[in-house]
Amino acid sequence: MKKIILILFISLSFFSFAQDELSQGKTAPNFKLESLDGNNFELTQALGKGPVLLSFWATWCKPCMEEMNELNKIYEELKEKGFTLLAISTDNEKTIAKVKPLVKSKGYNFTVLLDKNSDVARKYYAQQIPYSVLIDKDGKIISSHMGYMKGDEKKLREKILSLLK
Repeated sequence: MKKIILILFISLSFFSFAQDELSQGKTAPNFKLESLDGNNFELTQALGKGPVLLSFWATWCKPCMEEMNELNKIYEELKEKGFTLLAISTDNEKTIAKVKPLVKSKGYNFTVLLDKNSDVARKYYAQQIPYSVLIDKDGKIISSHMGYMKGDEKKLREKILSLLK
């Protein structure tokens, strides 16, 4: 029993440390990833225009797919106002081949990046997916959110709208 309590304590300590590292107001760590079209994309390319949402996901994750459909609606509505959505696939070598066909079949027009080794996911403490990080135009972290439940997108949309004002 003592071992279980110790493991729980260590786990919670790490989680709270991770959340401190990715807290509001801190500068979002820059990264460079390959996009679906094979080009390199750097976070700094998206900054300065408006809010940026990093959405960590995978093709095998059902809640991710539900969230992606909702994020696509928000993106289509707000992209002309300066909103950028960067969908970061954490699929590994076994499932990475499914990313491009899935994105094409769904008609997603936002930027999809490939984090094959989950290096960027680790940088952002994305321990579970879906996981999202909202960044303002200056590169400061506004909020992060783990998981997806129907209705989460409404709160997110409101945050994005407030950053676009």
